[in-house]
Amino acid sequence: MRLRFHAVLPLLLLTPAFAQTKLQKADVTLAPPKNLKTTLPPGYTIPIVDISGERQRQVIVDREKGQYLGHPTTVLLEDHKTMLTVYPKGHGRGAIVYKRSNDAGLTWSERLPTPKNWETSLEVPTLHRVIDATGKKRIIMFSGLYPVRMAVTEDDGASWSGLKPIGDFGGVVTMGTVIDLKTPGHYLAFFHDDGRFIRGGEVEKYRVKSPHAPGYSSSTAKPWRFWVYTTLSKDGGLTWSIPAPIAMLPDAQLCEPGALRSPDGKQIAVLLRENSRKYNSFVIFSDDEGLTWSQPKELPAALTGDRHTAKYAPDGRLFISFRDTTHVSPTKGDWVGWVGKYEDIVNGTEGQYRVRIMDNTKGADCTYPGVEVLPDGTIVTTTYGHWTEGEPAYVVSVRFKLEELDAKPRK
Repeated sequence: MRLRFHAVLPLLLLTPAFAQTKLQKADVTLAPPKNLKTTLPPGYTIPIVDISGERQRQVIVDREKGQYLGHPTTVLLEDHKTMLTVYPKGHGRGAIVYKRSNDAGLTWSERLPTPKNWETSLEVPTLHRVIDATGKKRIIMFSGLYPVRMAVTEDDGASWSGLKPIGDFGGVVTMGTVIDLKTPGHYLAFFHDDGRFIRGGEVEKYRVKSPHAPGYSSSTAKPWRFWVYTTLSKDGGLTWSIPAPIAMLPDAQLCEPGALRSPDGKQIAVLLRENSRKYNSFVIFSDDEGLTWSQPKELPAALTGDRHTAKYAPDGRLFISFRDTTHVSPTKGDWVGWVGKYEDIVNGTEGQYRVRIMDNTKGADCTYPGVEVLPDGTIVTTTYGHWTEGEPAYVVSVRFKLEELDAKPRK
């Protein structure tokens, strides 16, 4: 069965506290959780390359004493040097911070001025480059809950609009991925909602008592059903259609879609976080530019995690960055990456190896990454985490080439 939607038209080096030589954290157990319902192995057999202690690869993007900084996304412009990033002052919810790098992420500007209502953001901001059918370039930024809002720049980030609603609907972590379709100027954006915000029914309760605020009660705004949605733009990202549901499982919680194309461009795959923690991550496929979608299929443990962000290296291999929520993993809760081929996703095979990018010192609170690939094959990946024990989260970038990782010892 396939779901149809076309009838319903988104180099400051780190301190020595980062270095850690032990691969397995003291608080990580390698025993599988008791509530698992997956029929697949809960752990993986591919090796791990650990670069978490290589401080020369690490760049602090932003850090503020006593202030939690989280959830960045990035966009790399066509000059392959200008990189923009946005992130909230808080866990998802919080005023949006904006910075620019003119040297592909080696150094970063001070915090740049932003429109006043960027301070009202309720969810993770996400950046995307879009181009309309006439060749007009713009960058768009989404901010979620209800209603989903968007800001626009048409001068590569020199000036921005305020956040404005894109329709009478809401969602969580909008839009994790935006893919250009084969028709010029057409884009498909992906997001999820857990039943609270798609129609806006719980947003006022959320404004009063956010899950990120003291005194929040889970009974105030309780998720009940996770759906993954798409929304379509036909004018280079300026306007967006009514959202269409594309994936749901009654006993799983599918969310945070991370989309990518097959190497030949004919297929779209969407990697999905599984939030009940009873299954591995999932994947769905479309062979017709998002008109229909396959049923969700579980991925191997090697690709199980949160907020997958995938880019191709020059040699055709994939690098995918995510938070490690694998049921059995010595790097559980850390910022990790996966190296393999697109065929591994299609065939359900484990891939080549995993990368421990950085050690997160507090639970699994890290890793909503940006991933960019430079012309020389350097991967620049950026995220937040608790990189110094006992301190709030802050934003860090790490850079490497796959051939450098290939040459390293594996554990």
